[in-house]
Formats: sequence, C-alpha cells, structure tokens
Amino acid sequence: MARIMLDHIRHAYSEKARAANEYALKEVHHEWEDGGAYALLGPSGCGKTTLLNIISGLIRPSEGRIFFDGTDATDLATEDRNIAQVFQFPVVYDTMTVRDNLAFPLRNRNVPERDVERRVNEILEMTGLGEVAGRLARGLTADQKQKISLARGLVRSDVSAILFDEPLTVIDPHMKWVLRSQLKRLHRQSGFTMVYVTHDQTEALTFADKVVVMYDGQIVQIGTPAELFERPSHTFVGYFIGSPGMNVMPVTVEGATARIGDMAVPLAGAPKLTGSGSVELGIRPEFVKLERGGLPVSIEKVEDIGRQKIVRARFAGQRIAIVVPEDDEIPAEAGIRLDPSAIGIFADSWRVKMEA
Repeated sequence: MARIMLDHIRHAYSEKARAANEYALKEVHHEWEDGGAYALLGPSGCGKTTLLNIISGLIRPSEGRIFFDGTDATDLATEDRNIAQVFQFPVVYDTMTVRDNLAFPLRNRNVPERDVERRVNEILEMTGLGEVAGRLARGLTADQKQKISLARGLVRSDVSAILFDEPLTVIDPHMKWVLRSQLKRLHRQSGFTMVYVTHDQTEALTFADKVVVMYDGQIVQIGTPAELFERPSHTFVGYFIGSPGMNVMPVTVEGATARIGDMAVPLAGAPKLTGSGSVELGIRPEFVKLERGGLPVSIEKVEDIGRQKIVRARFAGQRIAIVVPEDDEIPAEAGIRLDPSAIGIFADSWRVKMEA
C-alpha cells in the first residue's frame, strides 16, 4: 500500500500550452492516505483519466511531482511503480483457466509456487470465483471476466495501489451493484489504496470513503458522500451530485436576505461577499418544503418516481425542483419555504462563508 502525494501537478498535451485553459489538468495538489478508497468523479473530458494515467506512469506530468510514500516516482516507468490497474473492458487471458489468470502475475515475479497457490485460493474465495476456477476464461460472461480482472488486481499483496478506470462500464445494472458491493468489501479486507475513476455518481458514492469531484481539469471538492451532498463547495458539485441536482438561482444579497426577483428569502447568516462576480443561491430539492401560504410558485409538472414525487415549478421566474413524499398532497395554491440552514450562497460558482 502507499500514500500518494500529488505535488502541484499540471498537464497539457501540447508542449506550447501557456494559458490555464490550455491545460487538460489544472493544478492538483493533494495527498491521498495509505489504504484509502478514493473515487475520481466527473464528466467525460474533465481530466480524471489524465490524472489516473499520471499516477500509473502512462503519462509524465508537464509540471509537478508525484510521490509514493515520500519517494519521488515522477520519472519511474509504469512497471517500476508497483501498481495494479483494472481497465474499462476486461483484460484476461482467454486460453488460460481462471486460476491461471490469477496466478500469472505472481509466477511472472517468480513467487514460490506454494505461495502462489495459497494467495490464489484466498482471492478465489474472496471474489466468489472458486466455482469457475478450473474453467477457461474464453467461455465466461463479461461480468465474470471483469471479476477476473478485479481479482488479478488484488492477487499481489505487495502493490502500492490499485487503479480502476471505469471498470463496470460493460456490466449490466444488477451485476454492477453486486460487483460494487464486493469491491467495497474487498477493500475493507485487503487494505489496499484504491483509486476508482467513474462518471457515475452512484458508483463513486457507494464505493469511496472520499470522492474527488473534477470539473474542467481541476478538483473542485474532495469529501465524503455526505459532505458533497450537504455542503457542495462549487455549483457543479451541487448540480452533478444528487437526482435531481441542486437548485441554483441568481440572487442579490442584502445582509442575511437573498432576493430572487421580487421574492425575499431569509438566510442563516450574512454571506461574506467580495468583488462583483455572479452571485447564486443553491439549495437541494429535498430542503424545499411545499406548503400552503409559502412563497408563491407555479407548478409545471409532477413526476411520480415511486417512493417520492419531484415537483417541477417556477419561482420568481426561475425553475425550481421540489422533492415531496409519495403520499403528500400537492396543494392547488402552492407555496414553498426554503430551509435557511440548507441554503448555500455561491460567488462565481464557489461557496462563500456565512457570518452569524
């Protein structure tokens, strides 16, 4: 296992890059703890795979250094970094049995056969592949083959980290849930440092202890699933995490009051605003209360999704989503109340502090 230190990493695919917007990966400076389970979450093109490839050694960063347990690994080749990597599509040896697929990386490092057998048996049991251990990989399903890839990443007990690059893309939805749960359990059992790249918030939030949210080549927030949901530090995090995402509306602020059009919304404190950039109010749909006598809204649509309803409405000319319990009545003369403690104020997309 390893503690991974990213020391002011930046990367551009053009050697002549000068401006910040020409960098595929803007400055990243962070330390990931030994034995942690991390997810790199963000949309396609945000820089997460570039960052993963820098960690693995497939790419050398344009600027900055990377350290494994305090040792500079920036110029180390991939094979010298002592990592395992699981890719988006299963990489298996079709002409080998499942057992031999798992044994191959150990035998390739001249591990004594007795230790190979012991370790392979441990991982076969851990991953539930024991029943197909003697079968050739070519006859197995896509999810079974991906389980082989996952198991092969775990079989070496001396790896510094295991990197996963969207490993469940080709797996059907139910099996995704099964493999994700197994992977979480395997992390607890093995204690490996794991970094998991995905654009799927469900995968990230259910796997990782800490989620690294990336947007436009930079890390916009690192936090637990609860922190990302309750206190997004950037409007993108609020929008990207949650279904539906956070309501974001332009406002003007006067002390501890936000104004949306001609509507006054009380805040829990006075935001510390500086400069003249855009100011927005953000609140999760779960913290908007639909009630009679509240601030008036115009309901446009109600989506019944089983356990709850999503009310789509207009509030002071702005679209707003409201989550209500399945059995709640939708009032004809609808109004809303916004929980002040759940409101965030964002300046130029970044959350600002509130003064009591």
